Amino acid sequence: MTSPLIGVTTSRRGGWRSYLMHRLALYRAGARAVRLMPGHPLPTEPLQGLVIGGGDDIGAEIYGGQVLPDVRIDPERDKLELGLLKAALPAGLPILGICRGSQMINVALGGTLHTDIYEVYVQAPKMRTVLPRKTVTIERGSRLGRILSCNPCQVNALHHQSVDRLGRGLRIAACDESGIVQAIESDSAPFLLGVQWHPELLVWKKPQQRLFAALTDAAREATVPLSATALAL
Repeated sequence: MTSPLIGVTTSRRGGWRSYLMHRLALYRAGARAVRLMPGHPLPTEPLQGLVIGGGDDIGAEIYGGQVLPDVRIDPERDKLELGLLKAALPAGLPILGICRGSQMINVALGGTLHTDIYEVYVQAPKMRTVLPRKTVTIERGSRLGRILSCNPCQVNALHHQSVDRLGRGLRIAACDESGIVQAIESDSAPFLLGVQWHPELLVWKKPQQRLFAALTDAAREATVPLSATALAL
């Protein structure tokens, strides 16, 4: 079988740790990874899939949200990922969004975010852990449910933003016990899925690793790989 090339977006500051975990997960699934960062050239080999990874908050001005003090943003990365999605979404390139990446997919399709979930879900426990201690319920009949084959599922939690109004063509695929959206997916694209947790850190959880296997399978079947020319910003 071929090993499709999948681009993984990361932050420039400390993003190498995230990239290594994604690279391992994709390698185990039979894919190759290449790191995509603002200010760095895009790969010359066409991409057959994308992972929009986690990291800094998305700039609130992009989706009309409330600008909060003391949050770390990366405008150049916002620009890079919006540009990548602008090219990849119409082409039907397989895309997996992780944490920030799930939110970015929603924003790219015209949706909005809760800038701080704890101002909206005031009863939600403040949880920040790389361990699978959050319970999420998967929507029946969803693509996510078919991939994970666990319901409910235990996941980790490292976010304080979440999806508010859904973007065009998206539906909710999972929520946690407080009602916070934990996953979204397309109702028509070949493979467009975003999860609010970090499956790349749950290397011993087979359901979570199946997300990368599903992305890899979809990437092998991608009919329109994207070249650096098509992705040029």
